[in-house]
Order: sequence, then C-alpha cells, then structure tokens
Amino acid sequence: MIDWFVGTLRTYPELAIFLSLAIGFSIGSRKVAGFSLGNVTATLLAAVIIGQLGITISPNVKATFFILFIFAIGYGVGPQFMSGLTKEGPKQIGFSLVVLALCLVVPLLCARVAGLDLGYTAGLYAGSQTISASIGVASDQISRLGLSPEQVKIYNDQIPIGYAVTYIFGTIGSAIILAQLGPKLIRVDLAKACKDYEAKMGGSPSLEPGLASAYRYIELRAYRVSDDRTIAGQPLKNVWPRMRVFVERLRRGREIIEADATTVLQPGDIVAISGRREHLVESINPVLEEVQDRELLDVPAEVVDVFVTNKKIGGMTLQEHSESEWARGVYLRKITRNMIEIPVLPGTQVLRGDILTLVGSRRHIELAIQHLGYPDRPVEATDVAFLGAGIVLGGLVGALSYKIGGIPISLSTSGGALLAGLLLGWLRTIRPVFGRIPGPALWLMNTLGLNVFIAVVGITAGPGFVAGLKAVGLNLFLWGAVATSVPMILSVYIGYYLFKFHPAILFGACAGARTTTAALGMIQESAKSKIPALGYGMPYAVGNTVLTIYGMVIVLLAS
Repeated sequence: MIDWFVGTLRTYPELAIFLSLAIGFSIGSRKVAGFSLGNVTATLLAAVIIGQLGITISPNVKATFFILFIFAIGYGVGPQFMSGLTKEGPKQIGFSLVVLALCLVVPLLCARVAGLDLGYTAGLYAGSQTISASIGVASDQISRLGLSPEQVKIYNDQIPIGYAVTYIFGTIGSAIILAQLGPKLIRVDLAKACKDYEAKMGGSPSLEPGLASAYRYIELRAYRVSDDRTIAGQPLKNVWPRMRVFVERLRRGREIIEADATTVLQPGDIVAISGRREHLVESINPVLEEVQDRELLDVPAEVVDVFVTNKKIGGMTLQEHSESEWARGVYLRKITRNMIEIPVLPGTQVLRGDILTLVGSRRHIELAIQHLGYPDRPVEATDVAFLGAGIVLGGLVGALSYKIGGIPISLSTSGGALLAGLLLGWLRTIRPVFGRIPGPALWLMNTLGLNVFIAVVGITAGPGFVAGLKAVGLNLFLWGAVATSVPMILSVYIGYYLFKFHPAILFGACAGARTTTAALGMIQESAKSKIPALGYGMPYAVGNTVLTIYGMVIVLLAS
C-alpha cells in the first residue's frame, strides 16, 4: 500500500503539491501559546517532508503560479502605492524607504559575517523579513548569473532552508518586538496613546475602540409629527442638524412621499427616520410618538462595497464627507484598506483605493456611489482577458535585460508582473469599468499562487534539505534573529524621534513597512484598539513592492 502511494505521487506529482497544501493549511493556522506557523511555512515544511520521496516537478509549474501570485500582490496594493507616490502619505513613504533600506542592509551584513553561501543569504533575507514573494525573484536572478545548472540548483535548494529556519522568528520576533518591546523602548502606554488618538479624531474613549462613530448600528423607525414648531413647518435640513438622523420618506394622508433636505413637515405626518439606535431612542422618542407603519418602513435598502476612485475626495475625513449633501441617509459600516479593516472615526481620512461598506436606502446609496467611485457589488466573474494580458505585458517588460560587469540584470518576468499589477490596479481606480477581479478571486490568486510555488520549492529541495539544515541550521537561526530584530528596533526609534509619528500609528507603520500582518494583529490586541491599522496601509503597499524587488537586489549584492 505504501509503495503504491509513493509510486502514485512520483507518477502524478501534482498530487504531491495538493497534499502539501492540505497538510500545510491543516496545521498552519493552529496556535500554540498564541502563535502559529502560518500557512506558508507549514506548507513549506510539509512539502520538504514529501520531497524526501524523490518527486520530480517541472519548474514551469513553480514559475506559473508564482507569476500569478506576484501580479495579484501588485494589483491589490496598486491604488495606495500609486496615490502615495503622487499625493498621499509622503511622510509614511519616506519612513518606509528608510526602514526598507535597513531590511536589506542588515540581512546582507549578517550573511557576510556568518559566511553564508548565496542561496542561504537569499533565504535568510526572505525569512527574516517575512517576504515570501522575494524567493521567486531571487531564484530568477540566480538563474541569470551565468552559473552552471548544477550550481544554480545548489543555490536554489539553499533558499528554502534559509527561509524556513529564519521565518518563524521573523514572524514571532517582529510581533513581540513591535507589540511588547516597542512601547517600552519609547516609554509609552500604547493603549492610552490609542485612546487619546481616537479622541483626537472625534471618537469617544469611554466606548469600545472603533465603535464610537455615528455611522453604525442603524435602525429605521416610524414617528408621528406633532405641532412642535421646531419640527413642523421646518425644512428637514434645519431639523436635528447636529445628529446624523434622516427622514427617508413620509406618509401624508394616504400618500407616501420621498423626502429630501428641503421637504417641510406638517403636523400629523408619519415619518420614517433612520439613524443610530441611541439617537432615535434618546433624542427622537422623547419628542415624537413612535408608531407602527409597515408599508412606510418598507424602504428598499442595500449594503454595498464602494471602490473609491474620485481623486477629489481623497484625503477628506469622514466628518467632512458626512456634511456633504450626497451623504444624506448613507451610513458607513467599515473601511477596508489593503485588505485590512481600519477604524471608522470622524477624523479618519478616505483615500483612493479604499473600499467603503455603505448601508442605506437604494436611492441614497446610488447618489453616494456617483460621488465616491464604483460599486463593488458581489459578482463571480473575473476579467480573465485583463488578467492574462497584464501578466504577459509585464512579463515581457521584465524579460528585458542588460549587463553590468558581465552580469545580466533584469526585473525578471515576475518582477515585471509585479509592476504591471501595480500599474493596472491603479488604473482601475481611474477607469473601473475594466479589469474586475473580485475580492475572493484575488485572495485565491494570492494564496494559491504563493503556496503552490512554495510547495514546489519545498518538494524540489526536499532531498538536500535535512543535510543543509544540519550544516547551517543553528548559525542561520541566530543570524536570522539578528536580521529580524535590528531593523525592527531601529524602526521604532526612527519613526518616533525622526519622523515624529504618533505612538498610536507608529507601530502599525513599522508592521506595514515589513508587511507583517501577524505583528499588526498582536499590536492591535496589545493596544486594545484598531487605531494602529491607520499607519499600516501606505507602508504596506510600499514594503510589499520594494521588499519583493530586493530579492533580486540581494542576489546581485551577495554575488
């Protein structure tokens, strides 16, 4: 039975890939003492074990899935990356570039002091900086150095060893340094700093962080208008001006009338009012009689994600948006930036490329969409023509090369696909009618592309993995810990003293520059707030791009 199973995996290597995924994702998310291996590392280790069976897989499989993954990365971060280059976030970009320079230099120096070979150097960089995408870029560049096929294979087999040994501390160490050690280094109470920052942005420190906005927990109730002169005879824009409550429509006699800001109420009208529950209960109920009118309350409502493309509103706060006429009757449920949910507070800025989850009546939602951007309503179809053409064009540009000192240098097809994804993801904020890749599809491209690539790397390197680990394992781990810790510790001091970041967003910015989402989660848990996520978006977009390209740079410098 065992012989048949092994023989089947050797005959059908695609089954070995999916077995690696099944094992990796089964154990990768399991936490021990609050930490987990993560799906990528667990898949790599599972693939290495399976690779001991001597399974051969075409390198084209690895290249195909990696280029799919790298394009998805570029497409996902493109809107924030490009808007940051032109208008938004110059301070965060400058900080990110300084930190990223340390993330390149420190691992390179560690590798040289440790006397590591080229492949181990690339692996140490990828693992200590938790940037899995750099593995593919580094492998491509090694194959372009003009080395013998045997030497290329030796170096490429070393990369996953260096990555696996250093990645675990790269993830756990970064989280501990930023969430636990970081606040002590600059002597701040992170939880208090976040509460202060939230209050500064219009939130209420007395409530659960992130839930103080006037845009949540919406209800629609019916009330009978009395003869109160502050209500009856007044245009709606003058009634309850300081509260975000809106008369959606009203019943006058047998007629139901759609209301707007100029509608004047009359005594005896039955009005359907939307707003936060506490506003309705505490402010409306005491002055108006609540009644039951099912027909009046049967307002067509919608929850829709809106992809922000209008450059005129970029950088405006939610408070400023709420005062616009188009925001009447529209409530914000959440904001997603680079796949991370950020706090909804009056002082939160909206950027191009953000996804706003809005709730309200259909007519109000449609008006808001006209001013904000493009509705990202649930669909199943992906623009595959756009996806394929984007990868091809980017790959062709990346395949171009030139020589420096006899060494051919190019972005590689994967690097070209990354830049194509950045550009096309940004272009979609300008012309959103093309290039649709739904969120679930983008997640699948990202996750499956990376992990199939990692599985092939692990299976291919499996036979020599154990021997390499015995030879350099402890040395790699210690130097990897140094390569992880030094940039992270210095980033805290640089961000706080040189760039003057508020502590509430400083650690999110540090995590973003290093693209370590696990660290952001631990920072938010320590801060008891989502506020640190406000510093994560722009550095993450820059870091994801630059750290990936550094996979090529570190090979050139180390060689």
